[in-house]
Amino acid sequence: MTDAPADTLPLAADFPPATREQWLALVARLLKGAPFDRELVARTYDGLTIQPLYERSSQQHAPAGRMSAGWQILQRIDHPDPAAANAEARHDRDNGATGLSLVVAGSIGAYGYGMAAGEEAIARALDGIALDAAGTALELDAGAWAQDAGRNIASLVSRRGMPAGAANIRFGFDPLGAMATSGSAPTGRSETATRFGRHVADLAGAGFKGPFAVADGRAIHNAGGSEAQELAFILSVATGYLRALEGCGIALDDARKMIFFRLSADADQYLTIAKFRALRRLWGRVEEACGLTAGPAFVGAETAWRMMTKRDPYVNMLRATIAVFSAGLGGADAITVLPFTLARGLPDRFARRIARNTQLVLLAESNLAKVADATAGAGVIEDLTDQLCRAAWALFQEIERAGGAAAELEQALIQKKVAAVRGERQTALAARTDTLIGTSDFADLDEPAVAVLDVAPVAPAPATVTLEPLPRIRLAEPFEQLRDASDRMLAETGSRPKIFLANLGVPADFSPRANFASDFFAAGGIAAVTNNGFAPASLPAAAASTDLAALVAAFKDAGTGLACLCASDEVYAREAVRAASALAEAGAQHLYYAGRPAREAKAELTAAGIKTFIHAGCNALSVLQAAQLQIASPRR
Repeated sequence: MTDAPADTLPLAADFPPATREQWLALVARLLKGAPFDRELVARTYDGLTIQPLYERSSQQHAPAGRMSAGWQILQRIDHPDPAAANAEARHDRDNGATGLSLVVAGSIGAYGYGMAAGEEAIARALDGIALDAAGTALELDAGAWAQDAGRNIASLVSRRGMPAGAANIRFGFDPLGAMATSGSAPTGRSETATRFGRHVADLAGAGFKGPFAVADGRAIHNAGGSEAQELAFILSVATGYLRALEGCGIALDDARKMIFFRLSADADQYLTIAKFRALRRLWGRVEEACGLTAGPAFVGAETAWRMMTKRDPYVNMLRATIAVFSAGLGGADAITVLPFTLARGLPDRFARRIARNTQLVLLAESNLAKVADATAGAGVIEDLTDQLCRAAWALFQEIERAGGAAAELEQALIQKKVAAVRGERQTALAARTDTLIGTSDFADLDEPAVAVLDVAPVAPAPATVTLEPLPRIRLAEPFEQLRDASDRMLAETGSRPKIFLANLGVPADFSPRANFASDFFAAGGIAAVTNNGFAPASLPAAAASTDLAALVAAFKDAGTGLACLCASDEVYAREAVRAASALAEAGAQHLYYAGRPAREAKAELTAAGIKTFIHAGCNALSVLQAAQLQIASPRR
């Protein structure tokens, strides 16, 4: 017997090769005439398409890789007390963090906390933290106070006697990002560009190697914008900074090295990977348009604020893991993980440890950074990267034709485009076609509290608002408001808002829709009062009719004016009208029906007292908001 070659695995040798045409024929049979594009092709908020099946792509582009072998693990310095901030920074440094993000109150990434930008506060927070290449990388997230913070850090480096060129600092100047989020436009665009360019030139002249300016996409992502909008915005911002630096006498080849990028990474794995890959390709095109050979660019990542939830916050750990995985495969050079409790308050050491270890596991145990551009050639990633590049480049050209990012912000053009996408996201979440596990779906009304530090949020310094700012949202907030109202009612009365489930038939009949209704109302903080149905035990299950007296008695014992019918279509056909009528006569304030009845049955059910039909795709948020109002203002 001859051994097969080591590189051959003829496991399918006895089967003919499958073709795409054969697969499409099988799919057509299963779809039974339903349109392929509608049923199987997904679409992003940019209108990009994601096919259900891809072939391997032939790699046409140079690998999109990071600038070093692995990414920097950044931890936030955001405690308002500089001494406490220093203690956390030292602990993070000693336990795996390779970089620190110094967050100033009121900056894009402050999220309610952050430090003062003063010299004394910064010096205390960085006490004992080496800032050279052999020590800890430092990245500033200072917003409108970046120049003050940068000047004070430069002064600290000088006082320590460290050569400026040895400092490993990304200064993070971003006047356009601060303008977008604060709504405060500088008095003169040219004057601002000159001041920005001179400040960078002064630091570079002092020997700092930078980079100094950041094109930050979080302003768009935090406001609910799309991936293409985020990419187009930071391309325009970076191009504006190139112009400003060139205007101060800095050669373009030097100027581009003074700029780095920061993107949000969220739980959409494919789109996040494609977005990071697309950025490098797009920036290379800008460099080529400037007459430069495309070079490496530093791209940082932060896990997305808008995906964070206050409720069931442990799920944020999973979201962050997917985001880090995706940014890492996409080629991020540095990643900051928002601690899983940040939406509830200032995270404690445990939450910071989880944020740090999320990255350590993926780097040290999963070896995620060992392969440069690990998704190269994957059909879905290559296709999405190409589509994103085209969509973002078109938007970037629109911004540039309007005069650049500053001009578009002043005219509220960017804000309107982002608001349109944000509205689509909020509509999809309200209908639960987009989901947030633990908040919009599978909510736990008895979830345990998580610990955060007893530190009050820091109010940002007041600013003169001269243009429409980009908001900073979390998509979960509307559902969280309903849960908060439920908690207040529990604290005040000892009982949550409740709804009675009018289960008709036997458990096999009502369980699927009862489970759906229970989960549906829990998302709004409304507890389901359930039961095993009201079919008389003396009758066969197939013929059992509802014991209306028992149903009404159970409803009255539940102590709520809300009731929801739950049953199979077959049981509904013979029981729903009489059950609804009995509950209405018993004083039900509002009757719901779990399911989507046929048109001819809907009128009869409505006449019997059903007011709201709940089903997959209905506007769950508006239904739940109305239910809470019904409970808060019961019919007299």
